[in-house]
Amino acid sequence: MRYLAIDYGSKRLGLTHCDPGETIVSPLCQLSIPAAGAKKVIGKLQEVIRENQIEAIVIGLPLNMDGSAGPQAQTTKSFAKLLSDSVDIPVHLQDERLSSAAADYLLDETGFTNKKRKARRDMLAACDILHEFLGR
Repeated sequence: MRYLAIDYGSKRLGLTHCDPGETIVSPLCQLSIPAAGAKKVIGKLQEVIRENQIEAIVIGLPLNMDGSAGPQAQTTKSFAKLLSDSVDIPVHLQDERLSSAAADYLLDETGFTNKKRKARRDMLAACDILHEFLGR
């Protein structure tokens, strides 16, 4: 199955996808969330889904380290519901604790400037989210 993983943040979405055999996870792109809110990005996501023949979506759920859901987790759940209502494919939530830390660890080794790191961080976090989901 071809999955799209989303690392949902307050300013950006990191997108990653996998091949139909679910063996290769690749960064796809990063989308900015306009000031008008997440609803504006849904149309772009629908294009990405169509262009990449996506069959299901995995959205990282930012739980606290104790497993509780804070404000960002609630915002992410609201976005997942909005997206689910806008597409005809399954939308799954995946615990994303430490996915950004894993992305930072990988980026520490690159020597990229902060600007280049920021441009890649969300996509790499989405890769981690999709790896974790596929590993379940």
